[in-house]
Amino acid sequence: MRVIFMGTPDFSVPVLEALARAHEVVAVYSQPPRPAGRGKSLRPTAVHARAEALGLDVRTPLNFKSPETVAEFEALEADIAVVVAYGLILPQSVLDAPARGCLNIHASLLPRWRGAAPIQRAIMAGDTETGICIMQMEAGLDTGPVRLREATPIGAVDTTAELHDRLSAMGARMILQTLSDLDRLPPAPQPQEGVTYATKIDKAEARIDWAEPAETLVRKINGLSPFPGAWCDCDGERLKLLRADIATVRPPPECAPGDVFAGRYVATTQGGIEILHAQRAGKKPMTAHVLLQSRPLPHRLG
Repeated sequence: MRVIFMGTPDFSVPVLEALARAHEVVAVYSQPPRPAGRGKSLRPTAVHARAEALGLDVRTPLNFKSPETVAEFEALEADIAVVVAYGLILPQSVLDAPARGCLNIHASLLPRWRGAAPIQRAIMAGDTETGICIMQMEAGLDTGPVRLREATPIGAVDTTAELHDRLSAMGARMILQTLSDLDRLPPAPQPQEGVTYATKIDKAEARIDWAEPAETLVRKINGLSPFPGAWCDCDGERLKLLRADIATVRPPPECAPGDVFAGRYVATTQGGIEILHAQRAGKKPMTAHVLLQSRPLPHRLG
């Protein structure tokens, strides 16, 4: 098939690679290069860089508001467009341009977690499973009918980084299956019940409040890992917490939220947590064993 691919971050790259092996990718759309690094030089997106390495035509419009941009899209005469975490709203004229419309690879079991941050929100909410939906796009926010869905469990200490990679690989496999069986996978409308929205992650959410229950904090730490990374104050420095689990021992009665007990656990308002991976300021991520060897935790975390 003649395919237009539209994506931006690392999550989208395995899908692009799979499509490039199996189909004719006539153009790749990605967000424009943005300033990055200390020098603030323009850096192409992960999809942009990989598409160029594959020798594909890359286009980076700011939006699709101009008739010229839409006309260029239509002129590609694609059979279908595949959209994965592109980050731009597509007008109806673009959705209608390919002969078979536009398919979106969404990282949740729709209608749960429509929106910008479905992986993080699923972990933070304590969901026991998530998955991939291949959706026929329409004008609403992730409201289109679903052609193919597949679930995967969320482990007790799975982080967003791990779930991200697993779902990305699933999406790459499932889109090839969908394109191969398109006529045998009719779009099924999403249920009206169970709609939730995965709002964009705000960095202000990342500060740990030890007065929250242990279960809530474990979900937050794992859901915000690796970015932006939940953090707390550790002797006046920011300690980024990258993986945690519920402590196997109860805090002593005299412990207040934030107190460190048994040298490695942190008390909360309900139970305690065990920090499994963390990152000190200016250092690389490390396991709890290495962290505690390099410097013991203080008696209290802020």
